[in-house]
Amino acid sequence: MMGIRAQQKEKTRRALVDAAFNQLNAERSFSSLSLREVAREAKIAPTSFYRHFKDMNELGLTMVDEGGLTLRQMMRKGRQRAEAGGSVIRISVDTFMEVLESNPNVFRILLHERSGTSAPFRAAVAREIEHFISELAHYTEATAKRSPELAHAQAEALVTLVFNAGAAALDMKRVDRKALADRLVIQLRMVAMGSEALQLKLDKR
Repeated sequence: MMGIRAQQKEKTRRALVDAAFNQLNAERSFSSLSLREVAREAKIAPTSFYRHFKDMNELGLTMVDEGGLTLRQMMRKGRQRAEAGGSVIRISVDTFMEVLESNPNVFRILLHERSGTSAPFRAAVAREIEHFISELAHYTEATAKRSPELAHAQAEALVTLVFNAGAAALDMKRVDRKALADRLVIQLRMVAMGSEALQLKLDKR
């Protein structure tokens, strides 16, 4: 078990991460946040920040890792929900849209920093996206009986479509987001059907 001091340190670290997430919005990327602003929202002295993170970059990279992990966990839950009955694509899209509505800044950090000015941040987001692709490729290979190469290509196409849709959906009204989700389901099904047809063609060779 953690000691009281370790628990308090973890609680303060968590408060700093949450404070930084809370300050992101359509107009504010992580690079525009200041250490003082984050510390103020977390209700700690700016000098105390350095007990938890080396600098703002370390905080930001932690947020990228956490954002990617949170989204992957939610998408796993979506696939598990689909196993109980229903379309895995439809349920996964609905799950993704639920995350965007309830916790948009988890996705916003990935979106902003994917093409930001910081090379370490771009590399960190690229790693998170590759984790998404690899996880989905393994799932597709196992459940849809795709070859490893085709499973990876399909997963890459699906993740690209989902990320692009997420970027568009972030600041949409609910009714527009619903229409976008419906279009995304059709696009993902088109990719999956094309992948299936290609696999059948390859299997006949």
